[in-house]
Amino acid sequence: MKTAFLAGALSLLLPTMGVAGEYNLTVDRVEIDTGDFVKTGIGYNGASPGPVLRFKEGENVSINVTNNLDEMTSIHWHGLILPFEQDGVPGISFPGIKPGETFTYNFPITQSGTYWFHSHSGFQEPDGAYGAIVIEPEGREPFRYDREYVVQLTDKHPHSGDRIMRNLKMMPDYYNREQQTVGEFFSDVSDQGFVTTVKDRLAWGGMRMMKADVEDVQGFTGLINGKGPEQNWTGLFQPGERIRLRFINSSAMTYFDVRIPGLDMTVVQADGNNVQPVSVDEFRIGVAETYDVIVRPRDEKAYTIFAESMGRSGYARATLAPREGMEAAVPKLRDPARLTMADMGAMHGMDHGDMAGMDHSTMGEMDHSDMKGMDHSDMDHSGMAGMDHSGMNGMDHSAMGHGSAMSAGGASDPFYAEGSGLIPTAANGGKFLSYADLKAQKPLYEEREATREIELRLTGNMERYTWSINGVKYEDADPIRLQYGERVRFKFVNETMMTHPMHLHGMWSMLDVGAGQLNPVKHTISVQPGTTVYMETEVDEPGQWAFHCHLSYHAAAGMFRKVIVEGGPESTQPAEGDIGQAGGEA
Repeated sequence: MKTAFLAGALSLLLPTMGVAGEYNLTVDRVEIDTGDFVKTGIGYNGASPGPVLRFKEGENVSINVTNNLDEMTSIHWHGLILPFEQDGVPGISFPGIKPGETFTYNFPITQSGTYWFHSHSGFQEPDGAYGAIVIEPEGREPFRYDREYVVQLTDKHPHSGDRIMRNLKMMPDYYNREQQTVGEFFSDVSDQGFVTTVKDRLAWGGMRMMKADVEDVQGFTGLINGKGPEQNWTGLFQPGERIRLRFINSSAMTYFDVRIPGLDMTVVQADGNNVQPVSVDEFRIGVAETYDVIVRPRDEKAYTIFAESMGRSGYARATLAPREGMEAAVPKLRDPARLTMADMGAMHGMDHGDMAGMDHSTMGEMDHSDMKGMDHSDMDHSGMAGMDHSGMNGMDHSAMGHGSAMSAGGASDPFYAEGSGLIPTAANGGKFLSYADLKAQKPLYEEREATREIELRLTGNMERYTWSINGVKYEDADPIRLQYGERVRFKFVNETMMTHPMHLHGMWSMLDVGAGQLNPVKHTISVQPGTTVYMETEVDEPGQWAFHCHLSYHAAAGMFRKVIVEGGPESTQPAEGDIGQAGGEA
């Protein structure tokens, strides 16, 4: 009976297949029913999410993608290491797929783990164009499990992606439903006193920001595998089984805090790469990240998979149960998170009225290869025209994250600013996963020093809804140029009050958690407000690549770069300019 069940489940998950290694996908207009609302969107093979593509490490795949839309499309294979021409980013990797056209992707599978695929054209991804990828390893896994499920999260909004972007440009807090109330004001007066409360409100007002600016877009319905909370996607199990849950965050904008009340979770993979097992009660999954966890329900009862948005504005919910139709209690949303001045990082003390006109064009992407030992306290910032630094005298820069090899952080989590309002805590007072807990199972590369350091300041203006890197939007920026064979250390300095999941295409990102060769290997790295985070990249894939914030509307508003890897095998070198101009798609 169990074998028949598994065979049936696998048949539903497998894509439409021709010969071994050949897959067929169609890009279609579809109807998406969330249980709260029904909307027209975009999907694959007639549905959103699309099918789970199952590959085997070591095989070569051909994927025929037929565009049934009346507009251009594309598919990016998120986290896969492949030739740059197959990466699926219009204007950088290839021109895109025209209406009515079939484009065939061909690439080798050189890795294993949990990944996903999505459109990189316009706002097709938040409109429903996404699916999951599961790659079986050539050898045995370093952990045991009896069955597995993909748990693909997303935030489905009644509005189209284009409409959301227009509204954010018109009024950045258009979708903010968690603004502070008069009741909160009087509560703060009671706790902090009238003068302190008024000063605090005036400080935030002077920055033209709010403590509630945790999430750009609220009013969504959280989905798991395309099912809303009331539709209750259910995965079946036999008590005592070890179940592998492959969590994928395919959201446009939403970070989720995930827990399964009554079950411990053991994290065994992050972004497709094996990590030393970590037992946790809850974890935060950034946009575009994946985590694989093992759970072992021993009782014959239902368990709720509860994924609560970081801003507490919504949730996704599913069930693990021995039989269909069983349910468990669904937790209530916790109180909304509130930013603090620590989350403002370098923005606290600035005159934000002139930020839109700030000229960073002379700064470029800062290469620090020759800056070792430099005393930054004497640095001349005269090139940063338009910024009023008068309010920064005496500012505590420790909140900016410059004092640590990883990040400025509190004792509770070194990847959050000291005193941050976003520091996660488990609902039951148990263990909440931190990046600092992640250690690779084994080194990916030989240990060596980085050849140079490049600083990328994450910048933006919430009031005008512009996002940038080093103060320069994508359309005004020069590419980041890397040399094939070097190892580059990237320094992210988040000068905004938003969290940014930074995704480098085509090459692995080794997140510095202080573990040396055992630093975790990821494709997406979340950078919290007011912090500095480091990653290293072995530059081993020639060609042109995208590098961007994976929040859809941040990438579209300018937090995006082209990376050109020069040198390497001559046959892979693009003729710059031949592919066309890339847009700021996510």
